Amino acid sequence: MTMSNVPEMPPIQRLHHWAYKCRDAEETRHFYEDILGLPLVHVIKADNVPSTGEFCPYVHIFFQMRDTSCIAFFDLGDDQGADPSPNTPAWVNHIALHMDSVAEVELAKARLEANGIDVVGVTDHGFIKSIYFFDPNGYRLELTHELTAEKGDYIEKKHASAHGELAAWAEEKKQRRAEKKAA
Repeated sequence: MTMSNVPEMPPIQRLHHWAYKCRDAEETRHFYEDILGLPLVHVIKADNVPSTGEFCPYVHIFFQMRDTSCIAFFDLGDDQGADPSPNTPAWVNHIALHMDSVAEVELAKARLEANGIDVVGVTDHGFIKSIYFFDPNGYRLELTHELTAEKGDYIEKKHASAHGELAAWAEEKKQRRAEKKAA
């Protein structure tokens, strides 16, 4: 198939859901609904995986954000969470959720801490302010507010420079690999 025969990709509109394995559906529901305030909006209980036909009894639970996107979990009934990646620091894999103001991020921090949850931050990244914490399954979450009004055209400048910055990183990485190989 030539490139001229490849159909154009239709636009992806928004996140529908991001799914993770959880240790216990009720523990996870309590955290996401009762503490974070994300309503439980959908539950699927099945014995077979629709996409593969594999036998694996599960419950799939969905928590909705205001834009209707969801964070979702699979409880496989084995009382085990997902194993962390052995080659990835715990701070790398996380989901960042947007809040409407820094004041809301600070209120969320107070609520989380009042519920006995350790929170890092408020961390100032220059263009966002964030807090970080772990859910009961060991997943790292970030609640953040983008400081677009305070930072003027920072975001537009970053959009314009993104490809160049990535190309520079790729070249730097290539050089490090070559140096390592030569050593």
